[in-house]
Amino acid sequence: MGILREDVVVISPAEKAGDSTVITVNCPDKTGLGCDLCRIILLFGLSIDRADFSTDGKWCYVVLWVIGKTDTKWDLLEKRLLEVCPSYFSTSGIDYYRPANQQPKQLDVFLLKFWCSCDRKGLLHDVTRVLFELELTIKRVKVSTTPDGKVMDLFFITDTRELLHTKERQGQTILHLKSALGDILESCEIELAGPEITACSQGTLFLPSAITEDMFSLELPARFPGVLLSSNPISITVDNTLSPSHTLIQVHCQDHKGLIYDTMRTLKDYNFQVSYGRFFANQKGGCELDLFIVQADGKKIVDRNKQNALCSRLRMELWRPLRVAVVSRGPDTELLVANPVELSGRGRPLVFHDITLALKNLNTRIFSVEIGRHMICDREWEVYRILLEEGDSYHVPRNKIEEGVGKILMGWE
Repeated sequence: MGILREDVVVISPAEKAGDSTVITVNCPDKTGLGCDLCRIILLFGLSIDRADFSTDGKWCYVVLWVIGKTDTKWDLLEKRLLEVCPSYFSTSGIDYYRPANQQPKQLDVFLLKFWCSCDRKGLLHDVTRVLFELELTIKRVKVSTTPDGKVMDLFFITDTRELLHTKERQGQTILHLKSALGDILESCEIELAGPEITACSQGTLFLPSAITEDMFSLELPARFPGVLLSSNPISITVDNTLSPSHTLIQVHCQDHKGLIYDTMRTLKDYNFQVSYGRFFANQKGGCELDLFIVQADGKKIVDRNKQNALCSRLRMELWRPLRVAVVSRGPDTELLVANPVELSGRGRPLVFHDITLALKNLNTRIFSVEIGRHMICDREWEVYRILLEEGDSYHVPRNKIEEGVGKILMGWE
């Protein structure tokens, strides 16, 4: 009954340097499975250069050709991919074994608080990298620098392994932070964050209207300024003639980090099911994506308004999957980065990691950070507000900051 658990996800290593690692997933289907799989691939810092998806509505078969890194933890990746695959009981007819409408488990939030004797280039990125390697997910960050140059960091985090309540896991985390930060780490504490503590982790409720109107617009402008812009035009077409039961969506555009994830999360939010899909990225930076999809009722999309709405949303999500702006905050300079939140409540992986990496590369220090979620234009956004230090010795033009951060986020560095 069903297949063996070890056959659900199979990872075939690349035969030689430069080749792709092949990941196959063979399991019962669910709406949004492609999104969940691609999100994990993005979380592990891998890029997909080819993909095939197929399903009969009950069982699916997915093949992903990914470009790995020398330090990729393949065993851990396999485990995380398995966790989002439905059990074979979901197609066996034995409802007793299947939780009804099971929602993603809410993990406990912990407060990681530490003091550093001074700031230095890349400090926040080094901390973020350690937390990423330990599978600790950053939910909120509060960073502040005192007048005497000391740094206090408050990280509100969850533990994918669900072990942070143990002394061993806390000790492991503190040890890794000490190794990364060295002698400047003065103190470090980890505690369960109760409601009274998490209240201080919420982002500022107010965002200037000039920012929200331009930065969070869901309309494509007449011209395309800004750094997060594909040099190639985005072509999205709908065809109902090639299949008697499916609508074909064809996408041609410039590739970027997380492109398949951005496409799949959009379809998931619209509750569309992908019956067959094919993705290919060429060596010139372009890509082709063919998706045969159906609505929640199993029928093709014949309503012209629905077709136009889907194409418009896909075009926007692929043109601006993230929003980046450098603005004035009084006399200071603030970096704003925002990404849409899935309807499931999940944000985009590795955004803060990439922001801190870009600022480290630009030799630009961070004075304070706020991460919060805001309802803007009827959508929930995860917003990163980063106040930058501007010393005379390492001043970087604002357009260079925006460009540098945008390229790292889009994978164009």
